[in-house]
Order: sequence, then C-alpha cells, then structure tokens
Amino acid sequence: MEAQKLRTSDEILADWANKGISLRGWSHRHGLCHATVRGVLTGRLSGRIGESHKAAVLLGLKHGEIVEESSRA
Repeated sequence: MEAQKLRTSDEILADWANKGISLRGWSHRHGLCHATVRGVLTGRLSGRIGESHKAAVLLGLKHGEIVEESSRA
C-alpha cells in the first residue's frame, strides 16, 4: 500500500475554500478545538502529541496513527 501524499497548509486552505468549508466547521466535524487546528495549520503547534497530533494526521500534514486514550476509572 502506497503512503498518502502529505499536503501543505496552503493546499488544505485552498481545498476548503473551493468546497466552502470553514476551519471551525471542519474542526467541529472532527471533534477538534478550532484553535488547535488553526495552530497546526499556521505552524504554531508542531502536531507532535495529543490533539495537535490528531489534527495534523487528519489534515494530512503528517503521517501517523491516531490512538484514542481509554478513559481511566
């Protein structure tokens, strides 16, 4: 299986503009904080761990695996 091509922030934003998708709408649809998504797109957040990692992977900015942490009792 071939790895998916990574996208740039500019490509993502252009795609959203073409489809009429807002950053807030995309974030909400994927269960993410819009500030985190904006931070990843602008490079303020590295996307290395936590919610920023999840955002970066879902956006196609980086390869990775999303592992949901189980709730602890």
